[in-house]
Amino acid sequence: MHRFSTLGLLGAAACVALASLATAQSGAPAPVKAGSLTIEQPWIRATPGGAKVAGGYLRITNTGREADRLLATSIPIAGRGEVHEMSNEGGVMRMREVAGGLAIEPGRSVELKPGGFHLMFLDLSSPVAVGQPIRGTLTFEKAGRVEVSFEVAPVGARGPVGGHAHH
Repeated sequence: MHRFSTLGLLGAAACVALASLATAQSGAPAPVKAGSLTIEQPWIRATPGGAKVAGGYLRITNTGREADRLLATSIPIAGRGEVHEMSNEGGVMRMREVAGGLAIEPGRSVELKPGGFHLMFLDLSSPVAVGQPIRGTLTFEKAGRVEVSFEVAPVGARGPVGGHAHH
C-alpha cells in the first residue's frame, strides 16, 4: 500500500512540474491578485523607433462584493499613463481618456484590448522592444497600487505573445 501512495505522490509531483514547465514556456505570467481583483495577461505592443505612445492591455476580474475602479497606470519609460476608451461615433473611431477611471463591477471581468478600453502610455523616452518585459503599476480606488509585468508583443499584435491573435 505504501508503495502505491509513494508512486502516486511521485506522479502528482511530475504533473505539477510539467504544468509549471508548460506555463514557463508559454511565457504567460501568473495572474496577479490584489484584494478582490485578479489581473491577467498584462501585455503591451512593441513600438517602432521614435514612437511616443504605446498601448497596454490586460484582463481584470473582480471576485468581491464591491466595485473597484482602475484610476491610473504607469511604466518607467512613459511620462504619463492613462486609461482610454475607443468608440465608433458616426463611423469615426475616437479615443479618449476615461473620466473618473474604469469601473470593475463585482462578479465581472473587464477586458482591456485593442479597439476598446486600453491603457495608453504617453511621452515615451525609449522604444518598447519585444522580449523585454516592462514593469508597471496599476492604481485602483480600493485595491491600491498593484505592480505588474507587461509582456511585450510585436508591433500590430492583437493579443499577448502567449496567445494566438498576432498579425
